[in-house]
Amino acid sequence: LRRESMKFDYKRYGKTLRPVIPVKVRHGETEIGYHVLVDSGADLCIFHEEIGTALGINVRTGEKREVFGVGGKASFYYLHTITLSVGGWPYKIEAGFMPNVSGHVMEYGVVGQRGFFDLFVVKFDLLKEEIELKPRT
Repeated sequence: LRRESMKFDYKRYGKTLRPVIPVKVRHGETEIGYHVLVDSGADLCIFHEEIGTALGINVRTGEKREVFGVGGKASFYYLHTITLSVGGWPYKIEAGFMPNVSGHVMEYGVVGQRGFFDLFVVKFDLLKEEIELKPRT
């Protein structure tokens, strides 16, 4: 089965355009719509702890790991296996759930190298305000 590429428009946050796309996150029978920033600088997918809790995950029972942000600030997250659906296509991935993602400043999660860029060829086009994802075959 050959999957076609998918295109998403950038979203505007104040005066800033960002490659934020809609996804669905599922665990067991619970599925939640969510927005994620496509971030080539992120090592893995990291979502808000509240999303994990809403999915029925006891977030803090996951393997605890540490990540360092651009400013060198350390944050903890907890790993869990979930299903991430992009454009209607489900992918089982390991994601981190983090308490206080950016101090709740961001209203979206982050998808990164593991769990996203290993599944898609990603093309950013800032001038067209568009991001294109082509599933790897």
